[in-house]
Amino acid sequence: MQKDFLLAGLLWLVLTVIGEVAAVQWDYLPFAAAEQAEIIDEAFEVLVYMSVPVVAFVFAAVIYSFIRFRRSGDDFEDGPPIRGHKGVIGGWITITTALTLLVIVFPGAVGWFELHEGDHTPDDLVVQVEGSRWAWKVTYPNQEVVSFTELVLPVHQKTLFQVTATDVLHAFWVPAFRMKIDAVPGRVTEIRITPDKVGSEEIDHGFRLQCAELCGLGHYIMKIPVRVVEMEEFEAWVAQNTSKASGQ
Repeated sequence: MQKDFLLAGLLWLVLTVIGEVAAVQWDYLPFAAAEQAEIIDEAFEVLVYMSVPVVAFVFAAVIYSFIRFRRSGDDFEDGPPIRGHKGVIGGWITITTALTLLVIVFPGAVGWFELHEGDHTPDDLVVQVEGSRWAWKVTYPNQEVVSFTELVLPVHQKTLFQVTATDVLHAFWVPAFRMKIDAVPGRVTEIRITPDKVGSEEIDHGFRLQCAELCGLGHYIMKIPVRVVEMEEFEAWVAQNTSKASGQ
């Protein structure tokens, strides 16, 4: 039996190494274009790295048991019973509890404070987003601009989104930013995002404002493109749309 544990443990180690290398090498996360997205991605990667040994343990136990203890023919007799070991049980509970507490602290609490640090300042761009079945209304109150067709943001500019809805529950979500918040009728929810990469939906499909709450028949069409541009281009866009509004 000791030999079986050693061989199964070796298989577990090999599968864990293979899994960790694959997790590091594999670029599985979507395009990230905000400071907050980097925090969320880091937390996700930590959880992936921690889960690899657990998944490898399950695979090692199944594979080794399948190969080592397989039976053929008409042998239907039960195998020898497996009795618990207090040391193994205590060690497993201690390890899983420690890992759980670690995840709660980091990336849990640490990441949460990083995402929510810093109060709103007068320098922040304020964008009011209103969801209605099945469209978005984007208002820049300080710039006196309203858009129904796109969300335009300057890069490296902290933005305060004030989100609400007029009819049913919707959800504000830009995949490239990772951040998401409910749009609730009669209530304003707030979320702060700082885009850190220039881009548009033509570059990556994650640059879109998408409703992430099932809101009815037209839920799938409730989206508009997002553009992150340099400050000079944003100011030109504001001036152009302010002129259009004045002309009307």
